[in-house]
Amino acid sequence: MLSVNGLTKIYQQHQAVQNVSFDLEYQQCVALLGPNGAGKTTTLQMLSGLLAPTSGGIRFLGRESINRLEIGYLPQHPAFFSWMTALEYMLFAARLSKLKHREAMEKSRSALRYVGLEKEEDLKIGGFSGGMKQRLGLAQALVHEPKLLILDEPVSALDPAGRREVLEIMKNLKTKMTILFSTHVLHDAEEVCDQVIMLKEGAVKWSGPLHKLKNRHLKPSYILTAEESLEGWLEHLPFVSKVAYDKPSQANIVLTDRSDSRRLLAECLNRHVSILRFEQKTQSLEDMYMKVMGL
Repeated sequence: MLSVNGLTKIYQQHQAVQNVSFDLEYQQCVALLGPNGAGKTTTLQMLSGLLAPTSGGIRFLGRESINRLEIGYLPQHPAFFSWMTALEYMLFAARLSKLKHREAMEKSRSALRYVGLEKEEDLKIGGFSGGMKQRLGLAQALVHEPKLLILDEPVSALDPAGRREVLEIMKNLKTKMTILFSTHVLHDAEEVCDQVIMLKEGAVKWSGPLHKLKNRHLKPSYILTAEESLEGWLEHLPFVSKVAYDKPSQANIVLTDRSDSRRLLAECLNRHVSILRFEQKTQSLEDMYMKVMGL
């Protein structure tokens, strides 16, 4: 659907985005990750057609140009007219998307219903909570049924309940369209995305599916607890790359390969070690993020 090749943005002497390249497939949810100042917002603004790149190319739906009417965009800090009602605002957004009046009304009400604001359509936006405004912002990005939905930090300003609501909407939406969103909340990205793109200082540090990221950057880790002491021999096994002891009889172990877990258990049996617990540790997207970023 979208192919980005060598995208670069320079502001005077500052290179905000450096030679960024990646591809997005249809009906895929992709998270753009990185610290503050990594170039996430600048990248999203170039992809949405709001900012012209200094160099590089964007190919969207087989074309060299971006059609904004096929893209939905939610900025990190959406602006609203507080004197408008939710429905008035939606109609305003729909008409900007070139929808005729009857279609604009139908799709505006449908989008409000989709994000759970159908009962608030006649209320002034000035009285909305932060979560309601975020859902309204998402509704305006959806009103024209875009093929690509771009969301800049869609859950960063929300409380846990509001975050959960928006995440559930995103899970449902990715069956209908491609979603590219930036976030600081790695747990949220892990929950909804299929692929991640990690930026650092404007450059791509990783781009690809989550399962490939795990295979490349995470070694198998286990917790081993025994009745006897494990110190003095465990760290010398050739297939054990790292050991940290919580106490003499309990160790956190990193193996060179997943298949080495059988060799470890066999070694314990040979040494007549009474195993009380042997469990593979679950490693999160945050663990992988720290490794990729070199933190």
